[in-house]
Amino acid sequence: MASFYIVSTPIGNLKDITLRAIDTLKEVDIILCEDTRVTKKILDVYQIKKPLKSYHKFSKLSKLEYILNLLEEEKSLALVSDAGTPAISDPGSFLVSEIVKRFGDEIKVVPIPGPSAVVAALSVSGFYADKFKFLGFPPHKKGRQTFFKNISEEKDTVVFYESKHRIKKALRELSEVVENRQVVLCRELTKQFETIYRGTTKEILEKLKEDKVLGEFVVVLDKI
Repeated sequence: MASFYIVSTPIGNLKDITLRAIDTLKEVDIILCEDTRVTKKILDVYQIKKPLKSYHKFSKLSKLEYILNLLEEEKSLALVSDAGTPAISDPGSFLVSEIVKRFGDEIKVVPIPGPSAVVAALSVSGFYADKFKFLGFPPHKKGRQTFFKNISEEKDTVVFYESKHRIKKALRELSEVVENRQVVLCRELTKQFETIYRGTTKEILEKLKEDKVLGEFVVVLDKI
């Protein structure tokens, strides 16, 4: 029976990779990744030499068929994203779904857990996370207003991602609907310039005026 491994990789600090992830990447036949250049950096650090094939949100259906055919040939495959856990706000979820549809229990889908920006941000937030809602990235245009309106109606802790290009806009939009709720903004988690901002959206926007808005962001909104 072929196996398909969902392998979590570091979200910044390369030392955060697990021993099991390293072993798995050494053992599989082929590694599927978003950007082969990004994944190669990790593999070089741990002296792993395996064929890399790209799979991302722009991949054509022919790439999907290619991957399914590899599994039919009983090749063992690992899926990694550029950072964190694949299939979480990531095109890997579609791939896993198609594998299950095609093969059912004939292919073993194996999680190799590890770093996740969502969990890392929640762990330092100080907010109750017995229940939380993860929303991925806000829409760029259509549906963006509704996205933030829905957040205002959510009573549990909320987590979402945002890019450096839209983080200030997102905080302003958030301030219009949840003015006084506490927010934790995590920037560049586990990396050299990791920064954690705490306060209301307006307070955090003031702090961002003094800093360069670079890197990846995770926004955590406290429960009501």
